[in-house]
Amino acid sequence: MPEETPALKNAPATRPEGTAIRQLSVFLQNRVGALMALTKLLQDHSIEILGISMQDTTEMTLVRLILSDPEGAGLLFIERGIPHAECRIIVVELSESRHRLADCLSCLLAAELNIEFCYALLVRPGGFPLLAVHCDDVDIGSDSLSKAGFRVLTQGDLSR
Repeated sequence: MPEETPALKNAPATRPEGTAIRQLSVFLQNRVGALMALTKLLQDHSIEILGISMQDTTEMTLVRLILSDPEGAGLLFIERGIPHAECRIIVVELSESRHRLADCLSCLLAAELNIEFCYALLVRPGGFPLLAVHCDDVDIGSDSLSKAGFRVLTQGDLSR
């Protein structure tokens, strides 16, 4: 499992282009309705799920979330005793005309970065597909993708 830290002590909170996107990983009991309860809790607090990935095991379910208000959600999870972790993540726009998935992956490969996990997002603010990527070094990955002409999104691009 990739390294995810409860707090981002050694990582800068912002990049020159804007606020880095923070992913929250929530550890749910493996039972019917657990995801619905989490979704309802966030909805009741006006926090939108912008991206989601689930991995189910026999003992628990890991839900990775990109949210409209990651800070508010983190505080809510602490208040409710919901186990979670946080990490910075790259969200890259894949325009249909020029930059496809293979081009994005080639760029990260050229930077000699290992992709630990990735998933598509539910929102498309620019009308193009969005890919959430966690790799060895989020800063190098973001810079490499930007220099290659990809649009790397910030939290402000996603939050409404």
